[in-house]
Amino acid sequence: MTHPSIHARTHPDKIAYQMAGSGTAISYRELDERSNQGAHLFRALGLKPGDHIAFLMENRLAFMEIAWAAQRSGLYYTAISRYLTKDEIAYIVRDCGAKVFITSPGCAAQVAELVTGTPGEPLFFMLDQAEPGFRAWDKEVAAQPPTPIADEVAGYDMLYSSGTTGRPKGIKKAFENNKIDQPNPFLRVLCADMCGMNAESIYLSPAPLYHAAPLRFNMMTIVLGGTSIIMEHFDAEEFLKLVEKHKATQSQLVPTMFVRMLKLPDEVRKRYDVSSLKGAIHAAAPCPVDVKAKMIDWWGPILIEYYAGSEGNGVTVCNSQQWLAHRGSVGRAVVGKVKILGEDSEEMPTGEIGTVYFADAPVFTYHNDPEKTKRAYNEKGWSTLGDVGYLDADGFLYLTDRKSYMIISGGVNIYPQETEDILITHPEVADVAVFGVPNEEMGEEVKAVVQPHDMSRAGKEFEEQLILFCRKHLSPIKCPRSIDFEPELPRTPTGKLVKRHLRERYWPK
Repeated sequence: MTHPSIHARTHPDKIAYQMAGSGTAISYRELDERSNQGAHLFRALGLKPGDHIAFLMENRLAFMEIAWAAQRSGLYYTAISRYLTKDEIAYIVRDCGAKVFITSPGCAAQVAELVTGTPGEPLFFMLDQAEPGFRAWDKEVAAQPPTPIADEVAGYDMLYSSGTTGRPKGIKKAFENNKIDQPNPFLRVLCADMCGMNAESIYLSPAPLYHAAPLRFNMMTIVLGGTSIIMEHFDAEEFLKLVEKHKATQSQLVPTMFVRMLKLPDEVRKRYDVSSLKGAIHAAAPCPVDVKAKMIDWWGPILIEYYAGSEGNGVTVCNSQQWLAHRGSVGRAVVGKVKILGEDSEEMPTGEIGTVYFADAPVFTYHNDPEKTKRAYNEKGWSTLGDVGYLDADGFLYLTDRKSYMIISGGVNIYPQETEDILITHPEVADVAVFGVPNEEMGEEVKAVVQPHDMSRAGKEFEEQLILFCRKHLSPIKCPRSIDFEPELPRTPTGKLVKRHLRERYWPK
């Protein structure tokens, strides 16, 4: 393992990052200098190791420059989704304790209301042409020296994953005062050992950078000395075109992208040479067995699946050869040890279903939520993401359910409680249940079943009103695509909603 600053000395003119659409690029030397300048600016602003920054912007070179500046100055950096609402963004900025917030003109409307001049709020910066209320990041960072700061120390991403209570929770790694080139064992195993990534790699990045996997894989590419081509946004045919154009060797995708590429006409799929690909890493959502089989038939046995959460508490990996012998598996553990526990916390025999735990694995905490952190661990110190599954005789893990009816749509985790909490505030809604239903392209989509106060209101007009009501408060991806109506929702005598009785109606037996 190494660091881009070392590659900047040995291969200064080699391209580190390049935008796929515009073609703009940054060399290792430029990345090193700009991230040094960013680190100096953070120190000049009073930030010290262990402090937080947050940023919200589209896929662009500055995204990675800022991430590396924070990494080499010991800061926690929180990348925020562009598709969240103003309230959701404001909550994360407050909750992570950001002392600096950086955005772009394209996101200005989403964050303008954050700038109030209140004592203690972050210092607000904007890229390109700064709007009123924002300091000019480009101007201030350019005034800093391009040499390393004196107290370099490794910082970490602190990304947010929604919880079943509805509020996003930051996943925080303990500050360890490590050197900036401290290795990441999981990424080393997955990227270098499993995928063969190295200094000759051309990594094609098709996803939004604010997600954990795209951000981390883009950083790991540069740690290894390769080149990353970053798509501004995903398009199925454009992805294939870019593989051929740049002779891409590795990429990290989600199953929805596979579905969209497989739906292209045969003549389009056959038009592009993808033989340069040596590794296609995928995770984030269940991949239908037939979809994965078709991708292996098309691209060859280069698909590598892993199961992990942003929590980083354990990882399983399954290459194509292993998957073909264990269809439907998400692999064997490479970080931590998989344990399947029953309701009484006893270890389950091979083939028996239970809650998936990781033992002897990295420790994590949920920022500002000690109770949720406590619930993620058992008395032995093993941690769980709440998923359910079983192990086969060879130690391969199979997942049979998802935590607390979490919805995974196009690789994005959606938690129903947050949507339910909005819909129930509508004056004409008596009760509500939200869950995922099958969607051929996205894997799942959000469905709501509503109990109106007056059943005569049930119908298309009321459905549209409720969807619009929800979209005023939440990101569209969290809002139901459709709503059905029932005179009464199934609840136990104690008032607990038996959601599975509703959900099972929409899923094939």
